[in-house]
Amino acid sequence: MFKPDFLKEGDKIAIVSTARKIDMREIQDSVEIIKRWGLIPIIGSTIGLKYDQFAGSDQERLVDFQNMLDTPEIKAIWCARGGYGTVRIVDQIDFSRFVKYPKWVIGYSDITVLHSHIHNLDVATIHAAMPVDFHKGTRVAIQAFKDCIFGKSSGYNISSSKKNIAGEAKGQLVGGNLSMLYSMCGSPSAIDTTGKILCIEDLDEYLYHIDRMLQNLKRNGYFENLAGLIVGGMTKMHDNNISFGKKPKRIILDIVKDYNFPVAFKFPMGHLEDNRPLILGAEAFLKVTDTQTQLEYL
Repeated sequence: MFKPDFLKEGDKIAIVSTARKIDMREIQDSVEIIKRWGLIPIIGSTIGLKYDQFAGSDQERLVDFQNMLDTPEIKAIWCARGGYGTVRIVDQIDFSRFVKYPKWVIGYSDITVLHSHIHNLDVATIHAAMPVDFHKGTRVAIQAFKDCIFGKSSGYNISSSKKNIAGEAKGQLVGGNLSMLYSMCGSPSAIDTTGKILCIEDLDEYLYHIDRMLQNLKRNGYFENLAGLIVGGMTKMHDNNISFGKKPKRIILDIVKDYNFPVAFKFPMGHLEDNRPLILGAEAFLKVTDTQTQLEYL
């Protein structure tokens, strides 16, 4: 797995939207933060564009992303927001120059499409907050983002959840948004989880949807040879009038009960104010005990 060069002061970081529409006012505070860090934001043509719910037509979003991908002086692409739309353009993106001269692609939620697709090109990416919500994050999360993109992140130690399954694992970090992972099964963007540590999170889903998606991942072999599982925010979940009867933790525990790998709940990733960055594709060591979860980059 190839890691792009980490950023340094004076580097240019592109901000584009591959999914839902967004205007400059929504990202201005985040832009000001990275300016203070010495980075130069390059605002893509999709910021401010509107085509139904999207940040411009599929072609406009494709062209904007492709341009930033192929411009040598751009050292990272920070996707402005999620929502929906990246899957509509991913198969038209030309990654031929990118694999020769990789750069960081940063985001989460709908950007899981890019994380997974690029993982299959053997290039690391960064699962992290986006300009739409980055400035609203905790001070710890904002500092962790800075440390990550400047190459100063070594990992995390967080308090354990009572529902954790203890154990140790080594492997590449993969994953992202559960709904997106589910939707990519059977496509060229689906990931092989063999010997890897899978990270999942989601937002605004019905509980039975969570079960259905995890059952599908199970049927596709995602847990068969998995090294470890990290569960981030399962945020703003819903139930029907006839209750599903289980919360997300119990749904997940029932899915993995036939396997033997550590499971870490309540990890600070996903649709949370404390959304810590993760380097997907990086080799990592996961240790889950009764008192803490340790994630260390190797």
